[in-house]
Amino acid sequence: MANLAETSLAETLRAALALPGWAAHLGGVDPAVARLADLPVLRKSGLPAMQKGAPPFAGFAPGPAGFARLFASPGPIFEGMPDRPDPWRFAPALREAGIGPGTILLNCLAYHLTPGGFIFDSAARSLGAAVIPGGPGNTEALLHVLEAYRPTAYAGTPDFLKILLEAAGKAGLDASCLTRAVVSGAAFPPSLRDWVAGRGIAAIEAYGTAELGLVAHTTADGAAGMAVAPGILLEIVCPGTGEPLPEGEVGEVVVTIPDPAHPILRFSPGDMSAFLPGATRIRGWMGRADQTAKVKGMFVRPEQVAAISRAHPALGRLRLVITREGEVDAMCLLAEAEDASMAAPLAATLHAATGLRGRVELRPRGSLPTDGRVIADERPL
Repeated sequence: MANLAETSLAETLRAALALPGWAAHLGGVDPAVARLADLPVLRKSGLPAMQKGAPPFAGFAPGPAGFARLFASPGPIFEGMPDRPDPWRFAPALREAGIGPGTILLNCLAYHLTPGGFIFDSAARSLGAAVIPGGPGNTEALLHVLEAYRPTAYAGTPDFLKILLEAAGKAGLDASCLTRAVVSGAAFPPSLRDWVAGRGIAAIEAYGTAELGLVAHTTADGAAGMAVAPGILLEIVCPGTGEPLPEGEVGEVVVTIPDPAHPILRFSPGDMSAFLPGATRIRGWMGRADQTAKVKGMFVRPEQVAAISRAHPALGRLRLVITREGEVDAMCLLAEAEDASMAAPLAATLHAATGLRGRVELRPRGSLPTDGRVIADERPL
């Protein structure tokens, strides 16, 4: 555990019990005597179904009028942005990267419906930086922006940083103005870290979610793992039981945020990690505790694969395989189908269900494993 004043737990619990979703989830817990480890874990993977039953927030947050912005992330999961500076508390990660007054930040996370762009925008502005709301894609336009504004820092997924720098090189554009970066939302393997560093960019990796804000980040001193973000309590628990694990053991990440205005109690984003000695740093992202995977900064869930199956009832089993191709996330849908003409409509349904493009490979009926897995994340950690 790390970074929570235990005296604030009772106050956070009382606030949570005033919200119908938390009250139903927590049962008859007594805030005066409750211990954190006794509270049930709330898993992100269950939010879409709960929010569908009680829109928009399933009773785990105040009504939508109490937020400054409202989002609909893939899943779908509905989220609100509190009206306060740096509401997701990402400023420590940006500050670690040297972002502050005088910095021009090219923000390449999405602003449309999803909160990623606003997460980094609000953090950078709280530190006095100027922000270019670039968003992902539209590389040609971003090259014009790069040439005109000469931003000194980048925020976005690490693979899009590579795409942008390679595009600048092909266009003969000097991108040496970019000397620092905060990357998030996708894998940042050692090979890509070395590639970015080789171009003179000092990159900080930030780990967080829309629900939790910043959870941990790497540090400029090169120390192993990630520093746990201030203002939270982070536990590593046994998947399925919620029991805290000893230091060093790999388990499920569970986070509590003592904020009576928007209480978060033992929330699991579905990720795996482990504490390093001292329990103030974690080893970073070590895979998924469930079958949900993050691809190019977007969550892909078993429910979405099930939707593909429902749209094509003649199919046999499906398995979505996620890999890395040229330092970029890639998806391939394996489908048991006798009709070779199914490939194109399946690719279209995959895009519609996930918001991402991927290949389709048809396999003979009965050839895919019967191990219950519908998403196979085969990317190296």
